[in-house]
Amino acid sequence: MSDLNDLLDDLKRRMDGALESLRRDFSGLRSGRASPALLEPVRVEAYGGEVPLTQVASIAVPEARMITVQVWDRVLAGAVERAIRDAGLGLNPAGEGQTIRVPIPQLTEERRNELAKAAARYAEGAKIAVRGVRRDGMDKAKGFEKKGDISQDDVKAWSDAIQKTTDQYVKKVDDMLAEKEKEIKQV
Repeated sequence: MSDLNDLLDDLKRRMDGALESLRRDFSGLRSGRASPALLEPVRVEAYGGEVPLTQVASIAVPEARMITVQVWDRVLAGAVERAIRDAGLGLNPAGEGQTIRVPIPQLTEERRNELAKAAARYAEGAKIAVRGVRRDGMDKAKGFEKKGDISQDDVKAWSDAIQKTTDQYVKKVDDMLAEKEKEIKQV
């Protein structure tokens, strides 16, 4: 039975990775409220290459609809402002010396629906990843049976345990999606 516990621990670790990936995807979806995570994908042309925004500036959220970016090197302020504008996030930054203010515009109903659909796509991707982990677990259990390490009854018990774990993780994905959709639809 310790083999089953080891297998389940490995599967849970991998399924947790799928949930973490979903959290990161969701953090990039704008819900109308300011969040430093909104600017995570922004890359700035600096020092002869492209670097993440967080390596050239600090990001703060002084109020619900405003992000401020404090650029450490005054020379890069224009590049940071351009990078935010060109990132495809629908944001229009305004520079004031080394500080860049990024107002977060109100979301339209159409944009809210698009974001909800994007969240559903991310959630479906996470479910597919969880099911892929389940398939690997089932294959390992059948491999143990073929080698003669466990019986058919044990394979059935292992399969049930793996399926139960998978169902728990799929429910977590559904719960995360429902929460994100509620956040997106909130006016």
